[in-house]
Amino acid sequence: MYIAIAGNIGAGKTTLTKMLAKYYGWEPRFESVSFNPYLEDYYTDIKRWAFCLETYFLKERFKDMLAVQKVGHTIVQDRSIFEGVYVFVRNNYERGDLSDRDYITYMELFDLMKLKMKMPDLMIYLRKSVPCLISQIQKRGREYEQTMQIDYLKGLNEKYEDFIFNKYEGCVLVIESDGMDFENNPEDFRKVVDKVDAELFGLFSKQQW
Repeated sequence: MYIAIAGNIGAGKTTLTKMLAKYYGWEPRFESVSFNPYLEDYYTDIKRWAFCLETYFLKERFKDMLAVQKVGHTIVQDRSIFEGVYVFVRNNYERGDLSDRDYITYMELFDLMKLKMKMPDLMIYLRKSVPCLISQIQKRGREYEQTMQIDYLKGLNEKYEDFIFNKYEGCVLVIESDGMDFENNPEDFRKVVDKVDAELFGLFSKQQW
């Protein structure tokens, strides 16, 4: 099986990926797109290099997706190629960093790639409000995140909502994660596991909690 974890910055994707991998014996996978040869140019002239930067990321994520599809065991992945496209690239486009021409070309390329992709068997969406995202970001104390603008997080949250409920075509499990601490509260993690079991194996009631 292929499981993907989706959610905004600070939603808890990496933590949940690690915990589910340990609990179920799945292989965790994390984004392998930290290097990008266009990055330095991008930060000197964003509008000039945004298309090149995002296309390179798309290529790397597509390679990773093809690799995931070849394994014979269950993978749980922290952020999928779909978020990169429907959330972050869309956000760049709406901010004016991608032209109409470049955005249309990018999306046509992605649509062709989708023909070779296997949708995740389940996408788990960690839905979290902006105030709770801000609290989590402040708590984990990553220096480069501390200057992040509230409007930026709000814009990404809106894109996530549109992505999950309007754009994404696969099976989604929404976890309302405000007030949850599945890393330190075993009861919260048990609730998540029960919901995952219900979706994948039909072992528990699917009523909301």
